Amino acid sequence: MRADQNEKQVRREFLRAVSAAAAATLASGAPRTLTAATESELLQPTPTADSCILLWMGGGMAAPDTLDPKHYQPFRRGLPVAEMLSTFPAIDTAVSGVQICRGLERIAAVMDRATLIRSAVQPDLGSILHSRHQYHWHTGYVPPQTVACPHIGSWIARLRGPLNPVIPAFINIGQRLEGVGESEELKAFTTAGFFGSEFGPMNLPFPEEAAASVRPPGTMTSGRFGSRQKLFQKLVDNSPQKRFMSDYQQQSLLRSMDNASRLLSSRDREAFDIQLEPEETRRIYDTGRFGRGCLLARRLVEAGARFVEVTTEYVPFLHWDTHANGHETLARLHSEIDAPIAQLVRDLELRGLLDRTLVILASEFSRDALIEGVPGSTATDQATERVDAVSEMKHYGLHRHFTGGTSVLMFGGGLKRGFVYGRTADQRPLIAVENPVPIADLHATIMTAMGISPQTGFDIEGRPFYVTQDGHGKAVMDLFAGG
Repeated sequence: MRADQNEKQVRREFLRAVSAAAAATLASGAPRTLTAATESELLQPTPTADSCILLWMGGGMAAPDTLDPKHYQPFRRGLPVAEMLSTFPAIDTAVSGVQICRGLERIAAVMDRATLIRSAVQPDLGSILHSRHQYHWHTGYVPPQTVACPHIGSWIARLRGPLNPVIPAFINIGQRLEGVGESEELKAFTTAGFFGSEFGPMNLPFPEEAAASVRPPGTMTSGRFGSRQKLFQKLVDNSPQKRFMSDYQQQSLLRSMDNASRLLSSRDREAFDIQLEPEETRRIYDTGRFGRGCLLARRLVEAGARFVEVTTEYVPFLHWDTHANGHETLARLHSEIDAPIAQLVRDLELRGLLDRTLVILASEFSRDALIEGVPGSTATDQATERVDAVSEMKHYGLHRHFTGGTSVLMFGGGLKRGFVYGRTADQRPLIAVENPVPIADLHATIMTAMGISPQTGFDIEGRPFYVTQDGHGKAVMDLFAGG
């Protein structure tokens, strides 16, 4: 079977599995909280963060060309691909001895507020699909599963509740769910799963249109608002999925509609309007849709959002999905993310919010010029340009998926400042060689910061389901201030 045929088959199997899980979830009843083994209440940690902003570099951000520079080789015709580790030189940061890649100068200037994990690792899932790895990162579970797994933002929304009852607890900014080539796969991890619709994300693909999305129609009167419950019930009754939905899922959908209507009638909806920001501020963030999304995220956290994801957007073979033209594409992406991320950190700090807001920059995996997956992996090589030597600029960059070691950058939320954790090898293979951090432990760390025990679980139709896979995730306490 050819590589592209094999990938299509894996993709079809993935979609069948997540569709079956979604159908099973619709029919499930209310999740019941699991008790600890002692039958006593599970002890929840004291939160060091009240809100979380996830900055998602969808498509596979190459760590050696961003946050973990290696030996630099400038472009030249005839450069052996085997010698190509980093295509950007290293620059100094605000932390002595810590370097990141050129093009990220503004992020470099705020690294003294950051914890940088350089040893995050992903599992080798055989045939690598971005959707499978993004599903795993966002839910903590490797697909397929028998139930639809909640997004990490849904867990936080369900367990911590809203900071402001009017502002949605979970908001997703920048990702279109239609017309991007993997719409169904993306939908699989942008839902609340078995928690129900009320804990799912409010999706805002275009931050500049967010204000319009929460503006009530001109014909909406107070009287019509007063009868909304009847209208919502009618919408549920007419839903083609109603006959598959449990009473719990139906009531959750009703509550989500009611929450949305409250937002439409509240002055708090002004938080969604980035045009209310001073022109000078908007100019700093206005590097593209992602930059404007960072500005919107800051405004929403100020207004009481619990979890906000901002993405550069995953589209196959675009943005961070650099199978060719890697260097030129990353140079553009550097310019799109550098100023907004740094300004987001500075603005949160200026407003006294950084200490209680956990900001995370992450991606589903890293990239390498030669290795697909990890050394020894049976993963299909998906490189679109297979050359031994660089002959033109499109060959200059890191093109293959690499799961053996990548970087996660974190700010605020009670974590250490100016701290680097873990290390990858200086020569290929660039695997994590010191303090590897699997996704279960990364999630446990995030949840611990948010005041949620990694062993928190629910009974789903007789199956125990935990916030970290099987409850095995362990927080990396060395990352916390005072840890």
